[in-house]
Amino acid sequence: MNVNIQFKKGVLELCVLVLIHRQDRYGYELAQAVSKHIEVAEGALYPLLRRLVNEGYCTTYLQESSEGPPRKYYRLSDTGREYMTALSAEWNAFVRSVANLMEEGNQDE
Repeated sequence: MNVNIQFKKGVLELCVLVLIHRQDRYGYELAQAVSKHIEVAEGALYPLLRRLVNEGYCTTYLQESSEGPPRKYYRLSDTGREYMTALSAEWNAFVRSVANLMEEGNQDE
């Protein structure tokens, strides 16, 4: 299914926050995890990660890798957890509202 690009952009931030909340992750690992559910260009992820760090929602640290150079891992800050919780609540309310609107539309037919 070809999902509208604006839908993906809108939900990518929430997906990334949820994945980092589950466990610290590095960029490529995040791209792979998101791509299991929605198709996203890896290049779209790094500007988002930079912004999350700049806004204080994530912190970073380097960890040695047996497969090459050290990897930059992302960790959710306390502020990031609060932001993720608020964003999740907004998302769930939005999805319910859209589902209700669509259901009402189906009843009119």
